[in-house]
Amino acid sequence: MSDLKIFNSNNSIHGKRIIVRLDLNVPIKNSKVEDNTRIKIVEPFLNELIKNKAKVILLSHLGRPKGKVVLDLSLKPVFEYLEKNLNGKVYFYKKNIDKQAIDATKNLNPGDVILFENTRFFPEEEKDDEIFALNLSKLGDIYINEAFSCSHRKQASINKITKFIDSYGGPTLEKEIESINLITKNKKKPVSCIIGGSKVSTKIEILLSLSEKVENLIVVGAMANNFIKFKGMNVGSSLIEGGSDKTVKKIIEFAEKNQCKIIIPLDCVTSTKTNGEPTYKSLKEVGSKDMILDIGKKTIDLINKTIDNSNTVFWNGPAGYYENKNFSTGSLSIAKKIAENTKSKSLISIVGGGDTIAAIKNTGLEKLFTHLSTAGGAFLESLEGKELPGIKVLKKN
Repeated sequence: MSDLKIFNSNNSIHGKRIIVRLDLNVPIKNSKVEDNTRIKIVEPFLNELIKNKAKVILLSHLGRPKGKVVLDLSLKPVFEYLEKNLNGKVYFYKKNIDKQAIDATKNLNPGDVILFENTRFFPEEEKDDEIFALNLSKLGDIYINEAFSCSHRKQASINKITKFIDSYGGPTLEKEIESINLITKNKKKPVSCIIGGSKVSTKIEILLSLSEKVENLIVVGAMANNFIKFKGMNVGSSLIEGGSDKTVKKIIEFAEKNQCKIIIPLDCVTSTKTNGEPTYKSLKEVGSKDMILDIGKKTIDLINKTIDNSNTVFWNGPAGYYENKNFSTGSLSIAKKIAENTKSKSLISIVGGGDTIAAIKNTGLEKLFTHLSTAGGAFLESLEGKELPGIKVLKKN
């Protein structure tokens, strides 16, 4: 971390305009924030800035409006949430990024907050436009990137803005990078990674990369169906990815070369429909109409044993179709074992990905992990060893 400029909250920021780039790309339903996970993570830092009497300027995007004003993608519901939950006075600014906008930030009282409308309403944002970035920079005196999850994007409010303003990473961004280093550089072996998801093709690079770095690679979720099929077993009408055999073969061979053990399900929980009732089956018993929707008891036991024998665990992707409680047992069992071992055995546990967090949300277990990452694609790209544009620009000269 020593090569990155990280914001030091001990410095006097009284009356200074602090631009904080956040990822407030949260689910919104009926004009209300449906899941506040990403906001709750950054709330303590924002309240610290408010307490220290900074003038806080918030930038974020929401969805993919493609440079146009889309009312359904307005940050107004987020503003209403922040207005109720932050300790300072919060304002919402919906106009252009111009002199009037700059004046609005200057006229804030110390401890006030102003949230600017969706940066992606401006086509210049996703083009990483230099003039737009310059105008954004004039909104503040200091820039802090607290949106690690967006830092794999070359966009004006993440990348080019740092060219014109004193720029730093924030505490959440720092923790995300430190957690990646716990898997790749400063790792405590043995390391086990549990990877789910639906498509092997979207995660082939991360699977290949992890097989060089870890001792155990546990494949779950719909992705595991491709590995089960490759082994010559029937997966019925389960979700699989067409033409995945070559990809699976490549991953298995690469893992063997690097002495990384690949673990796939031994048994499963099935149904003929996603909203159906669960039926436990061995892999040999899977019929042509069956859908594999969760891992079975033997698989849970094997994963638990692997976690017991690990000192570091990274988990990305639920073990089953968690949206139906009948098929959430596998994911909740994994969460419980990781949480227990983190608490009792000093296991280093990093859990990431929107679906994984959604699967365990409100269990109380999410509070026990070493680090809960909401970064998604940026986290996985970093694990692959890619240098993210938004992180590169924060390096010390």
